[in-house]
Amino acid sequence: MFFEKVKKALRSSEAYDNFLRCLHIFNQEVISRAELVQLVIPFLGKFPELFTWFKNFLGYRESFHGESSHTESLPKERATEGIAMEIDYASCKRLGSSYRALPKSYQQPKCTGRTPLCREVLNDTWVSFPSWSEDSTFVSSKKTQYEEHIYRCEDERFELDVVLEANLSTIRALEAVQRKISRMSAEEQLRFKMDNTLGGSSEVIHRKAIQRIYGDKANDIIDGLKKNPAVSVPIVLKRLKMKEDEWRDAQRGFNKIWRDQNEKYYLKSLDHQGINFKQNDTKVLRSKTLLNEIEMLYDDRQERASEETATLLVTGPHLTQTYEDSQILEDAAALIIHHVKRQVGIQKEDKYKIKQIIHHFIPDLLFARRGELSDVEEEEEEEEEEEDMEMDSEGPKKHNGLPGSSPSKSKLLFSNTAAQKLRGTDEAYSLLFVNNYWYIFLRLHHILCTRLLRIYGQAEKQIEEDAREREWEREVLGFKREKNENPAIQLKMKEPLDVDVEDYYSVFLEMVRNLLDGNMEPIQYEDSLREMFTIHAYIAFTMDKLIQSIVRQLQHLVTDDVCARVTDLYLSESANKSSGGPLSTQTSRATAEGSYQRKAEQLMTDENCFKLMFVKSRGSVSLAVELLDTEEDNSDEPAEAERWSDYVGRYLNSDSASPELREHLSQTPVFLPR
Repeated sequence: MFFEKVKKALRSSEAYDNFLRCLHIFNQEVISRAELVQLVIPFLGKFPELFTWFKNFLGYRESFHGESSHTESLPKERATEGIAMEIDYASCKRLGSSYRALPKSYQQPKCTGRTPLCREVLNDTWVSFPSWSEDSTFVSSKKTQYEEHIYRCEDERFELDVVLEANLSTIRALEAVQRKISRMSAEEQLRFKMDNTLGGSSEVIHRKAIQRIYGDKANDIIDGLKKNPAVSVPIVLKRLKMKEDEWRDAQRGFNKIWRDQNEKYYLKSLDHQGINFKQNDTKVLRSKTLLNEIEMLYDDRQERASEETATLLVTGPHLTQTYEDSQILEDAAALIIHHVKRQVGIQKEDKYKIKQIIHHFIPDLLFARRGELSDVEEEEEEEEEEEDMEMDSEGPKKHNGLPGSSPSKSKLLFSNTAAQKLRGTDEAYSLLFVNNYWYIFLRLHHILCTRLLRIYGQAEKQIEEDAREREWEREVLGFKREKNENPAIQLKMKEPLDVDVEDYYSVFLEMVRNLLDGNMEPIQYEDSLREMFTIHAYIAFTMDKLIQSIVRQLQHLVTDDVCARVTDLYLSESANKSSGGPLSTQTSRATAEGSYQRKAEQLMTDENCFKLMFVKSRGSVSLAVELLDTEEDNSDEPAEAERWSDYVGRYLNSDSASPELREHLSQTPVFLPR
């Protein structure tokens, strides 16, 4: 019957469970009878009949002197805490996300020390209702492992500070008592007793400080301090001071450990994207992922076209990307070639072809300046005679389906004079039909250029910020701060990276080379990047993996037979002006480009065929990618298209105008094309 009444009175299953836990630990003889009574006061204190019955059942008798009366008084002062715990704050009125209003039925505890001003200004309505990060379902808001290290250091530092301050407060209180005793006579010292505050203003702080030192004997020490202060105070005070010195020494040792940990994990704790980025980027850079992406776009368009029966949705690019800065192409090419040169598994001739693709073929497609091949040419000249002798003795050879691909002749493999002429044109385009290997390579190459550009842009921002800071120091403070005046150096903390802000980008490129060569550990590489580019460094964490993937695709481009024929087809069509030109003359090449497309589709019948269009406009180059449907049978169309293309060519060439005039009119036409 008693437990049913308690359950009805508490009106909360959680409070009732906590009440039963108190009884359980009493049955296990963990706490005494008096301690059990103190524990249940928050639950039964507001129900006098139940509380009285419970004490009578336990055989508990209240005493009005000694320690029992003292320990009994503490819970009485806090009896209202149990009521506060029963309030459902989630249903209370809200103020922002962290405060709740107490219900009007809540009975405020009495405070006898309040003045009229206190009643006017102090808050008795709103209480703090924190929401912990662990309670959030938003994963990114949770602390990382490095933040946990930082917070753990702060918790340990705070805990030690609390212990030291409590110990110091007790020392000061007992020193004041000792000075007071020293001014007393012998009879006054015998009569002098201390209360529960032990000469201070708190009954808890000094008691805990003594318990922390004496452990199980603390109650005896406290009794001695209260009954015979003249004898016990000097002894306890000496012990407290010894512990004070010991803990201060320990604190100095801990400070070094905490400082090292903070310096080690500080920049990592700010980086919330690095860990997830490295995990996800490994999947993003896979060939299968890049192919699945555009195949899904293709399937979505086909489904929409079949549902809406709209012809406009069937054509056009599935994917569009932008090359914003052509200067980045040189940095990307330098990193790729740096890694290619150190690959022992790639043949010398293949390396030279890769260099032509990177330094000549790609810049031509993107209307950029070609790279230099002088170092390779010098190598070829040294062995030219030996290669010629081998060619004469063995006859012309084929390499990957390309006749006579010796180093001396391979220099002409990727020559495209038509594309070079378009570099000076304001608006132009290049058309290229490729297979899977070429598509994956160009996607990875664009990702590399994009990330290099982001790092370069961040470096430029930091240069501007550093310039503004130095300008402010010169104008406001009247001096220029030197390197040795850095606050980190003056505080003997970890010295900053000995690199000027202006050199951040060049140092970053050198770090990538060292990482590719194995001369730099990945952890050291990431830490150096964080120190230079702070929270923006994560984008470059997988730069080595990206370059390695690009080099693998380049190997396919120079060794795969279909890739070689795709390249040859593009170069031959470029000579016929079927692979791009000025944007203003695009319509006049529609027939020839259609013929080029059909040839490419026939060449890549067993794999995907991609239509790539590089468009130069307003200072930037965009890449439009379209996955073509090669399953339709158009076997009779190529011959007809070729005849039509020849007819159009003969018709245009019959014009009596000079070639220079025809080229000028094609770039800026003043009439509609036929």
